[in-house]
Amino acid sequence: MHTQRLTLTLTALASAGLLLTACGTESGAGSEGGSGGRSVETELPLTGVRWNVDSLTVGGQKHDAPEGAYLEIGKDGRAGGSYGCNRVGSDVSVQGNTLDFGKAQMTNMACTDGGRMKFEENLTRALGKQKFTAKVDGDRLTLTTAKGDRVDFTSQPAEPDAPLTGTKWTVNGVGDGKAVATLPQKLSGTVHLTFGKDGKVRGNLGCNDVSAKAESKDRRITFGAPATTRKMCPGDAMTTERKLLKLFGGTARYEVKQDALRLTAEDGTVILAKAEPKGAQKDTTKDAEKDAKK
Repeated sequence: MHTQRLTLTLTALASAGLLLTACGTESGAGSEGGSGGRSVETELPLTGVRWNVDSLTVGGQKHDAPEGAYLEIGKDGRAGGSYGCNRVGSDVSVQGNTLDFGKAQMTNMACTDGGRMKFEENLTRALGKQKFTAKVDGDRLTLTTAKGDRVDFTSQPAEPDAPLTGTKWTVNGVGDGKAVATLPQKLSGTVHLTFGKDGKVRGNLGCNDVSAKAESKDRRITFGAPATTRKMCPGDAMTTERKLLKLFGGTARYEVKQDALRLTAEDGTVILAKAEPKGAQKDTTKDAEKDAKK
């Protein structure tokens, strides 16, 4: 079966309870559409676990999975995650140790790093073509077909949602409700926002540092007018900055799922960000505030 690439709205993906680890032009995990979930009847510990994809073996050839590829299976008969680049969701039927995945729906990103798209295509095709026999051994899951194709996983304990306040959120995607593009490679890891306990947000927009009031309540953040430094940057940096500036002077919806943050501005602009690990964070609040006043 050749999987159709169907663009889902990010709102639908968020309501399904799973968010993206971004990379490319994005347009879930959790299945939207289809039969609305199949049956799950098994004593195997498959559901409620984040299964990180280790490798895919098809036709005797093994393909190592890119970082961040994972699968989650819900008790409601919905499965989803990331197969390397895009968010993917489908129905899944589980009977004993047999799994049968339905037609996949996925976001519409185009990743260019590390063979992610090729791995994703191979895994999506493999999961959609045939039934699998599941074997769980401790923290390892193996799905095998009658032809000998297999997918190997390792479980990862569920992580709590990162707090909105005090977390350095590194922006990795900007777009709208249908498609979100990852930031240009030269901006990777540099664009970030941190919401402080003092009711302000500080960070970098791609070119200039920024500071503004930011009050959160009921999953919404009210942003004040931004105070920024006044540098001029070429091309992509200023383009990204102009998009991010749409957050300010209005109210945006926000959602946090584990280490992922999604902001939706009043005009529909969507911003995706990932929490920087606590050990890697440093307090740049004073420096950012100082620069923003220049």
